[in-house]
Amino acid sequence: GETAGDTVSMSMNLGYLVGTAIFAAILVLLVWRQVSAPRYRPFLYWATIIASTTAGTTMADFATRSLGIGYPGGSLILLACVAASLLVWHRVLGSVSVATVHEPRAELFYWVTITFSQTLGTALGDWTADTGGLGYGGAAIIFGALLAVIAALYLWTAIDHVLLFWAAFILTRPLGAAVGDFLDKPLDHGGLAFSRPHASGVLTGAIIALVLIWPLYPSDRRTA
Repeated sequence: GETAGDTVSMSMNLGYLVGTAIFAAILVLLVWRQVSAPRYRPFLYWATIIASTTAGTTMADFATRSLGIGYPGGSLILLACVAASLLVWHRVLGSVSVATVHEPRAELFYWVTITFSQTLGTALGDWTADTGGLGYGGAAIIFGALLAVIAALYLWTAIDHVLLFWAAFILTRPLGAAVGDFLDKPLDHGGLAFSRPHASGVLTGAIIALVLIWPLYPSDRRTA
């Protein structure tokens, strides 16, 4: 998501707003296909996830850079969007657990919340890497460690699993953003200077391979 979003908005010089419009249109189309699908289709599901990460990347960059409100302001606005989405979802349907996502309304709330979470995660990842003095590698280690802590809490404590799920989901995005930036940023900026299109292609291939080798069936495995 990070490398693909940067490819369109930066490498192709289309800008964050145009990039957001392109990826938002793709996301809306895929969400419509996903919601109307009669059964779980792995490649459609993961294509929708990828679309939400790319849209989240350009939306976060637009909010934090183009609007001039910076990382703190952008992150606060996006955090409010995530909280509002979860609140409305809970008020309307009584639960925000992914285990209850069995009908179109719930799935629409799910994808709206997913997209806001991806956008917030991108802003947090960029904020940590760019202003915390950690660099992209350091930011990846920080968010990877936080995810490991949440996994441990999930396995060995009685903390609400729904809360832990959404906390973990939000943290996967800054981890991905930090890794993506580490791959494609210039060497003098702490990256590896890989081509953004090539990095996106390699990561897409890895995702396809994982879906083929290790199929996941959310409807059967949801425990949150």
